[in-house]
Amino acid sequence: MAEAVPVRCPACLRENGYTAPVFPCACGSPVNPPLNLTAPPEPLTHRTWSDSWVAVRCESCGRESEWPQPELGCGSCGTVVRIPVHPVRGVRPVHPPHPIERAEQGEYRSGGVSDACAGAADPARAAAGRPDPQPAHIPLPPTAPVPRPAFRPVTIRTARDAVATAALYLRWLGFQDVRQPDGRPIPSAAVDLRAPGLVAQVDPTTAPAGVRAVECVWLNGLTASATSVYFALAGYTQDARARADDLGIPLFVMDLTGMPQPVNDPADELIGTGA
Repeated sequence: MAEAVPVRCPACLRENGYTAPVFPCACGSPVNPPLNLTAPPEPLTHRTWSDSWVAVRCESCGRESEWPQPELGCGSCGTVVRIPVHPVRGVRPVHPPHPIERAEQGEYRSGGVSDACAGAADPARAAAGRPDPQPAHIPLPPTAPVPRPAFRPVTIRTARDAVATAALYLRWLGFQDVRQPDGRPIPSAAVDLRAPGLVAQVDPTTAPAGVRAVECVWLNGLTASATSVYFALAGYTQDARARADDLGIPLFVMDLTGMPQPVNDPADELIGTGA
């Protein structure tokens, strides 16, 4: 597994530890993007499909594939930054691939949104597609009362993948029967996830979640006497983070590798205690 490297947030200048994700090449060898630590990270203010992927070459077989652009959510201010990667150069000899090439695919239902929060998020969500899972690991917090197995996220290529990853993560935390209400999703709204004792919102849009979105999921949780949790791809505004801290709402940010990261104290506490 790659070592953690320091990445300084350009917004608040805090240094965050970042570990480059490891992906499985078709030949079976681990591949991780070669980070360019001499170039400053760039704040992610607008996400496009072409900018979300980088070419990475496998050192074992020479195969060149596209993987998610490394991203990191600042643990202090919530800013999401894109970490530069060295471009692929030259041509390497390609060795025969391993005789067994594994592939996984999955289908996740598209679903509805909370009636109370329709229209709470900003831009339209991406079209649904096929997730591409890969192994990854998240360290268990020392305060966790019950050890949990390593979390295996889903690579986020579409909005539906973001919802699937959030659902998997909530199950990993111990929530049972996490599901999405039936019905067609509203493109302008975050997606609702429910479980016994849980109300969660997943915002796969390209704009940071605001105060209204945080207050909305809090009201839904209050009505259902349930824990409220929020997941966002583009991070949160400063006001939203402050309001979430006041209300005790756990906030998580997800990058395209599908690994949710806590961005406030309530989220750290939820990871420590579980459901």
